[in-house]
Amino acid sequence: MDKTIVTFKKNKFQEIRVGIREFKGNDLIDIRTWTLTQGTEEMVPTAKGVSINIHLLEDLKKAIADVEKVLRENKML
Repeated sequence: MDKTIVTFKKNKFQEIRVGIREFKGNDLIDIRTWTLTQGTEEMVPTAKGVSINIHLLEDLKKAIADVEKVLRENKML
């Protein structure tokens, strides 16, 4: 499967795309920065990102929940 699930703006020229990708027979959750190519309206992926095996989804969700808890405790959210 190769599917973008969520896209959100990072800044004027970049966006974050979260999706599911297959690479060398492995299904991955891919969180990556995409950027506009100079002089065009085309978005291309950058090397800035992370791909995580789908079997680690629960660990990723816990990590994000832990980050949110710390941000709330420190009144950053």
